Amino acid sequence: MSVTAEQLIDLLRSKGLKCSFAESLTGGKIACGIVDVPGASDVFDGSIVSYSDKFKINVLGVPKDVIETKTAVSSECAIAMAKGALRLSGADIAVSVTGYAGPGDGEDGTPCGTVYIGYSDKNGTGFYKKLFEGGRDEVRNSTQTFAYELVYNRSANL
Repeated sequence: MSVTAEQLIDLLRSKGLKCSFAESLTGGKIACGIVDVPGASDVFDGSIVSYSDKFKINVLGVPKDVIETKTAVSSECAIAMAKGALRLSGADIAVSVTGYAGPGDGEDGTPCGTVYIGYSDKNGTGFYKKLFEGGRDEVRNSTQTFAYELVYNRSANL
């Protein structure tokens, strides 16, 4: 099921929940889709665009050794980003995205379209690894859609 920002906001509002995001490869696209909907402030605390490693470390609290040993495009980084967004926002659920949107593969040969989506809420913390097809815009759009679906599905159980 593809979840729209409107559907996500309606569910969060009905449950009295708030969400936040930490975005790398989407550069604020997830937040932009949310705030395009009137009344989003009822359920949306904010999004941190953390494009650089330095920002991930200094603002979100991603451990430096995670970046150095696992890279910024890893499950460990995605989880740490989600935990940082949850801690900073005080929201009920936080989702993070990090990956390679292209046009080329990662420096380590990781394929373009590889995305890690982290989440953190009162029921747990975890991640998904996805390989989205298409060019840069398609990868970013698919990541945005998956992030909305993840918040929607996890929020149904909060």
